[in-house]
Amino acid sequence: MIADLFFQTLVSYLSMPQMWGLAVLGVTIGIVLGALPGVSSTMALAILLPVSFGMEPAQAMLFLIAVFVSSVYGGSISAILINIPGTPGAIVTQFDGYPMAQQGRAGQALSVALLSSTVGGFIGLALLVTLAPLVANAAMSFRSPEFAMATVFGLVLLSFASGGSVFRGILVGAVGVLLGMVGFDRLTDIGRFDYNTRALQAGIELVPVTVGIFGLAEVLRNLSAGPQGIPRIPPIGRLFLSPGALARLWAPVARGGVIGTFVGAIPAAGSAIAVAVTYAQEKRLSRRPEAFGKGEPAGVAAPESANSASVGGSFVPMMTLGIPGDPITAVLMGALLIHGLRPGPMLFANNPGFVAGIYVAVFFAIVLTLLVGLVFMRAFTGILRVPRPLLFTIIALLCVVGAYAIRNSITDVYIMLIFGVVGYVMMVLRLPPAPLVIGLILGPIMEENLRRTLILSGGRWEVFIERPISLTLILLSLAVILSPVLAAGWRRWRG
Repeated sequence: MIADLFFQTLVSYLSMPQMWGLAVLGVTIGIVLGALPGVSSTMALAILLPVSFGMEPAQAMLFLIAVFVSSVYGGSISAILINIPGTPGAIVTQFDGYPMAQQGRAGQALSVALLSSTVGGFIGLALLVTLAPLVANAAMSFRSPEFAMATVFGLVLLSFASGGSVFRGILVGAVGVLLGMVGFDRLTDIGRFDYNTRALQAGIELVPVTVGIFGLAEVLRNLSAGPQGIPRIPPIGRLFLSPGALARLWAPVARGGVIGTFVGAIPAAGSAIAVAVTYAQEKRLSRRPEAFGKGEPAGVAAPESANSASVGGSFVPMMTLGIPGDPITAVLMGALLIHGLRPGPMLFANNPGFVAGIYVAVFFAIVLTLLVGLVFMRAFTGILRVPRPLLFTIIALLCVVGAYAIRNSITDVYIMLIFGVVGYVMMVLRLPPAPLVIGLILGPIMEENLRRTLILSGGRWEVFIERPISLTLILLSLAVILSPVLAAGWRRWRG
């Protein structure tokens, strides 16, 4: 049924010029923002999230997914040309991409990255279309206890989303859960944590927090780094490898696509882990491992394939369980919630047409990223010459306008500014900001299902351990929380 809806939606989108326009605009903006050092995919989506507020849900997701998918490739442009990855997933691309650029093969590295990203994106999309309905069908047996524990498990896992201490991640996630409780309680209509101020009685809006903590905080971090000169861009040279050299890359690209999809589907794993695993695997399997790090095309092709494939993988837990796989899908999940759509198994049952629309949006984004990237590959290199003060001034203005536009409220601007400063302080203290936003998203869902379970069970907490799936999720959450302690004990015992 989803396959039929996919083709119907694809034909419908092809006949609608406004959908084409949104997709092309999103792809162009995504490549530009992804290529700029200091502007991550998460930041790009955060500052553009308010733009989608006035769109129809299908249009909003098409635009945001186009930005997401294309920014993944855009990050490789700066990684290859100036050895600074534009996105976390492009960290490994610079290992061989930059040496290729230094050898006068920058155009070949860029084209290998683009073609590999396209193939990896299609592998991720194919596995998304295959796996998501299976996971959603399995999740149809979930009830309130299972959903409550699934959100707990998601919060625990996503404490790893930005690396660092697990305890710090859980602590920040708990703060996000508390922020989700601010305002009038839906059940009792009693104000909570609002300090009798009208501004907080409606709750803390997701968009100002997201824009502040991912957008303005990054601006402050880049400005605090001091002035940066315009980098020297190496000549692009010839764009494509020989047909024989391209043919030898099919195996690394295929392996990278499969690894990237499955690693991306693990909550909190993200593209950075996917590309690192893929690069290590390709170096181990290569007949010339000594060539890696010195300009080996397979060292660009495999990670870029995994990077794009992880996009499809990250959609699996978000769409089927309502658990964002990484900070980027957390922003996309926020967009769905803003438009009145809650991700989860019921999304497949109640809105199969919208699910098919998401698949088509990913397909559109992959194809248009390839076309726009090929046509404007040389032109996009000029993006890196944009003066940093001008760039971040524009981004700061977009943050202010975006925060105000959601509810036409100056209070939301103040909230955005506050969380921009909070996000910057968290970066200085090395506290991961992603769990706070994810806690703000998952907290209300967890509270709703937790309270519903206790009401229906007459206040019996034992219901959570009496149901097998709920008990399994509790044990997995405990295992993740205790894993650092157990690992330290194991190392001491071995020593």
